[in-house]
Amino acid sequence: MTETPSEHTADVIVVGAGPAGSTTAYYLAKAGLDVLLLEKTAFPREKVCGDGLTPRATKQLVAMGIDISEEAGWLRNKGLRIIGGGVRLQLDWPELASYPDYGLVRKRDDFDEQLARQAQKAGARLYERCNVGEPVTDPRTGRITGVHAKLGEEKRPVTFHAPLVVAADGNSSRLSLAMGLHRRDDRPMGVAVRTYFTTPRHDDDYLESWLELWDRRGPGPDRLLPGYGWIFGMGDGTSNVGLGILNSSSAFRELDWREVLKAWCASMPEDWGFTPDNMTMPIRGAALPMAFNRQPHYTRGLLLVGDAGGLVNPFNGEGIAYAMESGQLAADVIVQAHARTTDAQRERALHAYPQVLKDTYGGYYTLGRAFVKLIGNPKVMRIATQRGLTHPMLMRFTLKMLANLTDPTGGDAMDRIINGLSKVAPKA
Repeated sequence: MTETPSEHTADVIVVGAGPAGSTTAYYLAKAGLDVLLLEKTAFPREKVCGDGLTPRATKQLVAMGIDISEEAGWLRNKGLRIIGGGVRLQLDWPELASYPDYGLVRKRDDFDEQLARQAQKAGARLYERCNVGEPVTDPRTGRITGVHAKLGEEKRPVTFHAPLVVAADGNSSRLSLAMGLHRRDDRPMGVAVRTYFTTPRHDDDYLESWLELWDRRGPGPDRLLPGYGWIFGMGDGTSNVGLGILNSSSAFRELDWREVLKAWCASMPEDWGFTPDNMTMPIRGAALPMAFNRQPHYTRGLLLVGDAGGLVNPFNGEGIAYAMESGQLAADVIVQAHARTTDAQRERALHAYPQVLKDTYGGYYTLGRAFVKLIGNPKVMRIATQRGLTHPMLMRFTLKMLANLTDPTGGDAMDRIINGLSKVAPKA
């Protein structure tokens, strides 16, 4: 079949079909724009993730028309169980007008495919096994006008063209780097390591978070590490078990976190079965880029969404909800810019995107950066877990704060405090 230039030309190119890219492509296609969605691997494909989705992410799935019924393979959860300081506290997701009162669990190996297929149904043109390399730029302006890629198993060179490109290519974001956008060292970074075990604990109505992460290896005293552990039942005979660690202490670089996870699992009750024999997947790790760690989010025809723009919530390490939300926000801006009649007007609309992100998350992420610094201090973390967990009202407030679940208007006193703090914090 002879290829026509239009097959490789579109209104917008989206690089990466993770939650951020597929959501962006879905809303662009739904609005009638011609969208190319380029994914370097083939579905289904694995990603390192806790697989637990908060009500914030659930809301985004509902908005995209995804079937989230149990019959379609989704497992619902009622809230968060927090363990630490000798206390075990079970907190239901808050009752809000803005978000559902339940979260979901689904493995990432087919979660991402569900979103990509939904974008396809809306009209996006998906290319799998499409490994994007260098951007195509206008030599006069430095503006991105497309991307070079290698397509299929035979790695056939292809060039795609569009006046706008969305970088949804994850934490390392080679496209952003090629356009001169580097990570900011003054923003927190996390790491997630996880595996799966066959376990009787697989059927659980609550996501479980262990706030005290002890390093009990070696002859020296036990050490409290800057992070948390999780156990998320998958409902299929397995649990996703992992650690989220912050880079806010010296332990971050000196420890082998896979070994820390093994030791942590070995410390669990024997009947849970967190043993090497019951492990169904190897331990894998991934970076969690937080609090706008790559900026600006728009420059010279390139918009950043999801992990490429450092959208992970510094309070709790959640990335999927913010990937999908930033995709929707970027699509809204692009659709409006596309309808403008001159280049100058289009640029004015596109330059609003970074400000939209800052208005939406900037103050909250600034609070999160302060929180990360605090819990990086083992003494502060010890006091917080020992004293805070004994106050259920305080913990309900903390859950709303950490999961960013409030009603913007008409909420309760907790919502008003959190919203007020986010408004007055600098939007950096």
